[in-house]
Amino acid sequence: MTPLRFAGISSTLALLATPLAHAAALPGAELGLIWAAPFLGLLLSIALFPLVAPAFWHHHFGKISALWAMAFLLPAASVYSVGTAVGVVLHALVDEYIPFIVLLFALYTVSGGVFIAGNLHGSPKLNTTLLAIGTVCASIMGTTGAAMLLIRPLLRANDNRKHNVHVVVFFIFLVANIGGGLTPIGDPPLFLGFLKGVDFMWTVKFMAAPVAFAAACVLLLFFLVDSYLYRKEGTQPADPTPDQSIRLEGAWNFVLVAIIVGAVLLSGLWKPNVAFAVGGVELQLQNLVRDVILLLAAGVSLALTPKAIRVANDFNWFPMLEVGKLFAGIFIAMAPAIAMLRAGTQGAFAPLVGWVTSPQGQPVDGMYFWMTGVLSSFLDNAPTYLVFFNLAHGDAAYMMANMASTLLAISAGAVFMGANTYIGNAPNFMVKAIAESQGVKMPSFFAYMLWSTVCLMPIFAVLSVLFF
Repeated sequence: MTPLRFAGISSTLALLATPLAHAAALPGAELGLIWAAPFLGLLLSIALFPLVAPAFWHHHFGKISALWAMAFLLPAASVYSVGTAVGVVLHALVDEYIPFIVLLFALYTVSGGVFIAGNLHGSPKLNTTLLAIGTVCASIMGTTGAAMLLIRPLLRANDNRKHNVHVVVFFIFLVANIGGGLTPIGDPPLFLGFLKGVDFMWTVKFMAAPVAFAAACVLLLFFLVDSYLYRKEGTQPADPTPDQSIRLEGAWNFVLVAIIVGAVLLSGLWKPNVAFAVGGVELQLQNLVRDVILLLAAGVSLALTPKAIRVANDFNWFPMLEVGKLFAGIFIAMAPAIAMLRAGTQGAFAPLVGWVTSPQGQPVDGMYFWMTGVLSSFLDNAPTYLVFFNLAHGDAAYMMANMASTLLAISAGAVFMGANTYIGNAPNFMVKAIAESQGVKMPSFFAYMLWSTVCLMPIFAVLSVLFF
């Protein structure tokens, strides 16, 4: 064990071994912008290391993520208290990271047990059809489930094309993000709103038009881009995938997908008012039951799905490990930024908070859309949604009745603009990792942002004018 790793493990154990009687939340109103430096450092590491030291990053990204998390936790323990630092870790783990990673793990595992066999040929018409199907599926089985189900068939369909990077980029835009905006099942921010009391059908009704508009615009843009590049390529090289009839293998895993969706809905509808204290954080019984069901569904899929199906799917655990390690650091390192946002006009981000309210004290819906969206591009979109949800009013019944346009702006911003960066939504990173494992040279962090800026921002600007 290296001294660096030993120091990190020792520090973590020291924090977690401390009594929690005096655990407290971060005082967001007291924090200066310097406290966001570790989170910024982690973001820059994700952006730059794959460019300047790809081999080092591939083998050590988990350690780098942990170091940036400790770069925040150790000063927090020193300046405030060890109990405060431990409270941040426990809150990140119990309230956010564990539910997040368990849901991703279940959907990744179960969808990896479904193999769409046969050889599809990646023409613009077929690619656009697959993206449209994935966009619809994203609100039914979640962005992660839909992305993991369809990314491999899409990659096989385009494995003989010279230009195929754009296909994956638009797949992230649509299937991993925009398509999840129609229901609370589709994307974590909407699910959190559901848990806070936003009606399931309110989301379906009010998000239908923005989702349809954004999806139609992005699909049309993709068809035009793909058609141009397809014509530019001329005669396609020989397809390395043998021609076979299209068929589904392991389709029984869709039963497990339905069970996962049911468990997620159960945790929002069933309120037994039973909680367990984990340090200073409450673990609700319905959430514990949900996570157990999700893990059981994943276990059943692993046990009963023939290994040949996962081999045919090129299924491996690296995308899951990459997301798991990086987002563990992200959830911890972003805690000061979230605390400063929650402090509202009393925190370091007061100017940003002030932009969403008019001088007359009325919410500015367009700014709620853009502020929620831009911050969701770099912070996790679920807690960012909650920050602006509570800033606007915080009572779901009141907001659905009297602030529907504001609630819609927050919801759309959090969901749609998760597509702006690789870290905006967890499936983005998973799709990137799978595509790279299949030989697709995905854009760097900043190059991907250039794609999203050019392709999505004009559409979001029009959407903002039409709806907010």
